[in-house]
Amino acid sequence: MSISDLYPTGFHQQNLAHFASIVKLALFDNKIDSKEKLLLERLAIRLDISNAEFEEILKDPSKYPISSPISYDDRLEHLYDLTRILFLDKNPTIDKTSTMDRVAVGLGFPPENARIVVKEAINFFMKEPDIEDFKKAIKKVNKLA
Repeated sequence: MSISDLYPTGFHQQNLAHFASIVKLALFDNKIDSKEKLLLERLAIRLDISNAEFEEILKDPSKYPISSPISYDDRLEHLYDLTRILFLDKNPTIDKTSTMDRVAVGLGFPPENARIVVKEAINFFMKEPDIEDFKKAIKKVNKLA
């Protein structure tokens, strides 16, 4: 039993909600393929999500509402993770981009900047950036940091 099992924190709840959002996006096409599953497993470890929590979220990710991270860098990291899972197949469609618009607003990006932030995230992500390059590119177009 981990310490997070004994004393659930707001931070852990935020990680669960973030992970559930990623699972929802992975289920966009009603299935999770092997690449998505591998990425989800790695993200679960990074977010300190137990195997039991992982399985529960895979069964019903809708139990966890989108929770907006507090810091700007955390929002950028969440946007990076979500973009990565949604565009694992490198196929930006209108449905995916409109989903990303909603996710960007849900993460706390201003509605008037959401479309431009999403466009930059997708364009930049297609080049497979690392997280630091991604943050710089989004900060440049969002002009709030």
